[in-house]
Amino acid sequence: MAVDGADTSTLARRLALVRAVHTAIYVVMAASTFVVLYAGITGRQGTWLWVALGLLAIESAVFAGYGFKCPLTTLARSYGATTGGHAFDTFLPERATRYTFRFFGSVMFAGLALLVIRWVGD
Repeated sequence: MAVDGADTSTLARRLALVRAVHTAIYVVMAASTFVVLYAGITGRQGTWLWVALGLLAIESAVFAGYGFKCPLTTLARSYGATTGGHAFDTFLPERATRYTFRFFGSVMFAGLALLVIRWVGD
């Protein structure tokens, strides 16, 4: 089925681009989450912490603003991605992304809580 008059090969290229961008964002956001946790555990601060906090704030705002759904998942579906038991909107295996929000949300909040405890204690 064509979307916006695009043929199948065009849709496949668009889907591949969305999946590549989504995979890159996923990796950067996962790394950012662990930067925050590391800073919370060790107390080390610096440019990377502030970059990670900024990226996580933007990601959280986009996610909340889109009704707690990922807009790239919706876009991937519009280009023909299906949910055939695998991560259809990234190039990562489904077992690595199945519990993304629960896992990374917990890690992020733990890191933030540790940072707040450190900052309030100083």
